[in-house]
Amino acid sequence: MAKATGTRTTATGDAKRTRSAAETEKIRVALVERRDELQDEYDTSISELTELQRDRFADSAGDDQADTGTKTFEREQEITLANNLLERITQVERAIDRLSAGNYGWCERCGNAIPVERLAAFPSATLCVSCKQLEERR
Repeated sequence: MAKATGTRTTATGDAKRTRSAAETEKIRVALVERRDELQDEYDTSISELTELQRDRFADSAGDDQADTGTKTFEREQEITLANNLLERITQVERAIDRLSAGNYGWCERCGNAIPVERLAAFPSATLCVSCKQLEERR
């Protein structure tokens, strides 16, 4: 039953804030825009990585062990950065799914609201500050 405070009580007795369709759509648009930005960045990164890889193969004649090691290290760093982008895309997609399910903005561990400031800084956050701190201590 919706209360004047903008909360509803679920069958388990948990109070949850309900969002208007306009609020939900605003959040969805922001998340989709972020996902698309990250996807563009990832696509560019992969394209550049592929081009650099071709250049390295063509320009590797006469490389000594130090040159080969340096090129390998640089390639691994670039792959790590691309993988980090891919992970961030996955996190944003998960946030979009949580929004559709009505769970966005609520801690997956304790069920408390995730502060708006945290969501603004990290839109794909799934844990409140307290639960995230506990996770990081482990």
